[in-house]
Amino acid sequence: MMNLMHWRLLVAIAECGTITRAAEQVGMTQSGASQALAQMEDMLGVQLFIRESRQALPTAIGLQVLEQARVMLGALAQVRRQVDTARGILQGSLRLAGFPMVLASFLPPVLRRFKQLYPGIEVVQLEVSDDEVEALLEAQLVDLGVVLNPPPERRSWLLGVDSWVAVLPQDHPWQAPTIELEALLAQPFILATGGCSVNARSLALEAGVSLADVRIEVREWKSAFSLVRERLGVTLVPESTLPEQRQGLRVLPLSCAIERQFALVAAPGRESNGLVQAFVQMLARA
Repeated sequence: MMNLMHWRLLVAIAECGTITRAAEQVGMTQSGASQALAQMEDMLGVQLFIRESRQALPTAIGLQVLEQARVMLGALAQVRRQVDTARGILQGSLRLAGFPMVLASFLPPVLRRFKQLYPGIEVVQLEVSDDEVEALLEAQLVDLGVVLNPPPERRSWLLGVDSWVAVLPQDHPWQAPTIELEALLAQPFILATGGCSVNARSLALEAGVSLADVRIEVREWKSAFSLVRERLGVTLVPESTLPEQRQGLRVLPLSCAIERQFALVAAPGRESNGLVQAFVQMLARA
């Protein structure tokens, strides 16, 4: 029998384009989502999505079913809004800006918990660079933003901590189990930024260390890993960006650890907003 989760999954697959991302969005495992979709197609007797190249594209009949699913879910959401209003439950839209890695790895469990506690509040996520987060906060175009390494005097709510690590080719001659920042930056270097202003170059500047032999600069962390595998240089990346498959790579901690903190910051004047308070209070309890 099909239930509400099936219909939510169906819409999520259409919006995300992959079963894996849709599963994360609705709080299911990838295998569970695949099985649920197969069950829906068996019950309906039609193929709703075409799976190819890790993508899921709706069929012609799938588009028609999706249209009705959205109508049904929209009607249910309206019922909930009316009930929440009658019960005095918070509702509205909360705009949150963050950079891709945090939105993909740190925030999903937090957002799922928030949705359980406050179903009447919609969280709209904006994927931007860390500099753009600050600009959006200053312009009050968002309510909350994920900020890197906020100063102690700035009011913020910690989301997580990440360590910087060195990535060398597997057969690199370095022998020690750790590596000094200065020794790492003296190597032929691949500068990866992840679209953030806090990267190896800014860390070198802060430490007063020269980064003189940059062979290539890339935005994507995965591009840097590919170049390291090709023995074109070494790199410095946040630990959370490391790939699951590390063949050809050698990961070393820095001898003096450097960390980056992710924290939520409210736009000026938004700290007392009821929706913002609900979010940060949930975060503090967690």
